[in-house]
Amino acid sequence: MNVIGIRKEDKNRWERRVPIVPKQVKGLKEGHGIETRVQYSPNRAFTDEEYKEAGATIVPDVPDAQVVFAVKEIPLQYFRKGHTYVFFAHVIKGQEYNMPMLRRMMELKCTLIDYEKITDEKGRRLVFFGKEAGQAGMIDTLWALGRRLEYEAAATPFSEVKRTIDYQGLKEAKAHLKELGERIVREGLLEKLCPLIVGFAGYGNVSRGAQEVFDVLPHEEISPEEVEHLKNKGEYSSNVLYKVVFKEEHMVELKEHAKGRSEEFDLQDYYDHPEKYRGVFSKYVPHLTALMNCIYWEKRYPRLVTKAQVKELYSSQEYPTFRVVGDISCDYEGSIEATMHSTDPGHPTFIYDPFRDTIIEKGQGRGLTIMAVDNLPAELPRESSIRFSEALYPFVPSVANADYSVPFDGLDLALEVKRAVIIYHGELTPDYKYIQQFVEEEVTE
Repeated sequence: MNVIGIRKEDKNRWERRVPIVPKQVKGLKEGHGIETRVQYSPNRAFTDEEYKEAGATIVPDVPDAQVVFAVKEIPLQYFRKGHTYVFFAHVIKGQEYNMPMLRRMMELKCTLIDYEKITDEKGRRLVFFGKEAGQAGMIDTLWALGRRLEYEAAATPFSEVKRTIDYQGLKEAKAHLKELGERIVREGLLEKLCPLIVGFAGYGNVSRGAQEVFDVLPHEEISPEEVEHLKNKGEYSSNVLYKVVFKEEHMVELKEHAKGRSEEFDLQDYYDHPEKYRGVFSKYVPHLTALMNCIYWEKRYPRLVTKAQVKELYSSQEYPTFRVVGDISCDYEGSIEATMHSTDPGHPTFIYDPFRDTIIEKGQGRGLTIMAVDNLPAELPRESSIRFSEALYPFVPSVANADYSVPFDGLDLALEVKRAVIIYHGELTPDYKYIQQFVEEEVTE
């Protein structure tokens, strides 16, 4: 009978997720003859007792199994020679902070399988925490909006929203938001806050998760074209919020556009040649109360919100309409240039002071409130673990039953998983040889 291990999470005190939940542990044993050893943890979202009832063995130390599953990075001292580890390694971009970990795994002839690269033939990720990031990020952003409006002495039901970690789960959070929404319908919002428009940049899993939570509140959806004119037309209500979803075609335009060139937006052309495009998102920003940033971004793409724009807005008004960003993407000085660092679930926000180009870590002040928690799914640990485990489960037998003594070319793994093997027997696999330069840079510094 093959044995796998599940390591406890200890990257930070907020991390309570698991890669494989008890239900799947039971399925692995009964359906595939795979035993599971689970490292003792007092902090895990699923208790040791739940794992015992599912047929797992609880062990005090790092599971002594040939294949060990985790969620986040593993400290250097816990790797064992020749073992296989499956977790989010965060090394494929040559992330400097994880090169010592990767080098240690290489020295010990370990095998690394990274969830991020478990993909189908089109390169689409199959195992990920996405929707829950959006859900938790939306709750935290509504909490942040409530705090911001309190600072402005603007009383709203949002002042009663709690941080995601202060709810017992998504169900309780949604029920509370529904109650607050009913108050908005009955009592309305202050006229100076209306129309209260929340924008969603992006339309993937993260955005859908955020919208799922927002949609509990009374709302009407408007098009991006309506954003600039809704207030001027006066055809809005104080008893609902307004929601707008932005796609790439709303965020950029061809640079030749001003010269009379009119073409239907070509998404693939934008992905392939972003240098041909310029950002136009700035025209929407002054009219949004909050922006949920759910897009994938690289330096070659235009930003959504620049520091210069924030400074301009806050120079012209003490309290501009644009108050809060829920930066779920959380790229440092990325699509939201003022995101200068990440936050944690205990203190989800900071204030960006555009006049000093600095941040206020805690408390309030003049500037833009930014929610930038970088491990949002950990705030909904049970819900996110269940969804993640369901996605991972079909691939676990392949990982558990593989013969890791053979050369990489002969390794019999599901193709989706084999694409995710970063190192094998301590050597970078062909698709990831490029990472060697980052490993060597870390050694020479």
